[in-house]
Amino acid sequence: MLLHAPRAARVRSAAPTPLGLADLSTLTSSIAAQVRTGAHDVVLDPDRRWYRRLYADPFVDVWLISWATEQATELHDHAGSLGALTVVSGELQEQRWVAEQGLRTRRLRAGKGATFALGHVHDVVNTEPAHAVSVHAYSPPLTAMSYYAVDPTGDLRRTRTVLTTGGEA
Repeated sequence: MLLHAPRAARVRSAAPTPLGLADLSTLTSSIAAQVRTGAHDVVLDPDRRWYRRLYADPFVDVWLISWATEQATELHDHAGSLGALTVVSGELQEQRWVAEQGLRTRRLRAGKGATFALGHVHDVVNTEPAHAVSVHAYSPPLTAMSYYAVDPTGDLRRTRTVLTTGGEA
């Protein structure tokens, strides 16, 4: 249960949601602070990436995810959803697709985060020996994810699309 539910949405742009990237970043940062106080239980599973949806309404869903060493997501997008994440503890590495440049890597340390505009394609992995925990928010709520590979010529190719349910992130 969230200690403070997201505030009512306001129409801001022509995006598919009334919430903007700054709203999602603020939300994940706020929920990450709650996780650090112990307000939400975190399961550290050495065999698979663990996740739990903390909140959902018609405009946003919020996920808590734990990552053991080398656990990753695969290169993917968030279909028609904007997104944000905040690292609660540990460190995550994000490889993101940048048009005309290919894959670029950045490190996200505890307390830091990232936002995902429409069309953002990335992979997230914990490359460190310590577990990592992160909070993710998507608006509108996540309904599908497409997965990608970089072909031998360096182009990005979609390999499959998966519809998500309330239990997937």
